[in-house]
Amino acid sequence: MALFSMHNPLVFTLGILGNLVSFMVFLAPVPTFYRVYKKKSTEGFHSVPYVIALFSSMVWIYYAWVKSNEFLLITINSVGCITESIYVAIYIVYAHKKARILTLKLLLLLNFGGFGLILILSHFLTNRSKRVQVLGWITVSVSTSVFIAPLSIMKQVIRTKSVEFMPISLSFFLILTAVIWFFYGLLLKDVYIALPNILGLIFGVLQMMLYAIYKRYAQDHKLPTHVNPNIIASSDQIHPVSTLPLPIPLENKDESADDGIVEP
Repeated sequence: MALFSMHNPLVFTLGILGNLVSFMVFLAPVPTFYRVYKKKSTEGFHSVPYVIALFSSMVWIYYAWVKSNEFLLITINSVGCITESIYVAIYIVYAHKKARILTLKLLLLLNFGGFGLILILSHFLTNRSKRVQVLGWITVSVSTSVFIAPLSIMKQVIRTKSVEFMPISLSFFLILTAVIWFFYGLLLKDVYIALPNILGLIFGVLQMMLYAIYKRYAQDHKLPTHVNPNIIASSDQIHPVSTLPLPIPLENKDESADDGIVEP
């Protein structure tokens, strides 16, 4: 395969589109972190999605490098590593002490320890052909695991019968990115790229269905249908980069906020 997949214009086009859409998604949390910078406070939200997004981008870069000739995966995940590193750094600067320590521990455990372990074991215990397969399934596992987060948002929509915590634009972009990267992987015959996006598409469609159902319910019962302004977005739901922005609602600050942590 040529470096830019130019022998298959459709693959190249999908890769470019995937890069453009994913790049915009990576920038989604910028307003959030600008607010953090202005207020000098993280307002009690979690750093976990950003740390996991960084880890996911790191794993995808390693997979693309080992497989070789996957320039378009490397470019967008490099952007992901840079943006998520900036977000995590800002979080560490302005978070409360306990949240800061927790974030640093998670970084050391996952992004240094976990990724380092993957590097060492995959290099010394597998040959190149097996290494691609092993790394492929690792990327699938990491990508699949981040879909646990939308379940909490969907559960909250069902519980509150309100769509204010699930912006329709985020659900739309989840479907869009999943479709683009699914067909990119399908045309490359790369199951490790295509597979996680099937789940992404399913979750995107489910979110759209929930939005349609509970928006009508909210209108009939005069409940809020606008997006809650206290929603924080994270770019941890795009494949094969990290995954689309996930809204993380801020709860009213209680005793746990003193630690810089608010349970969703």
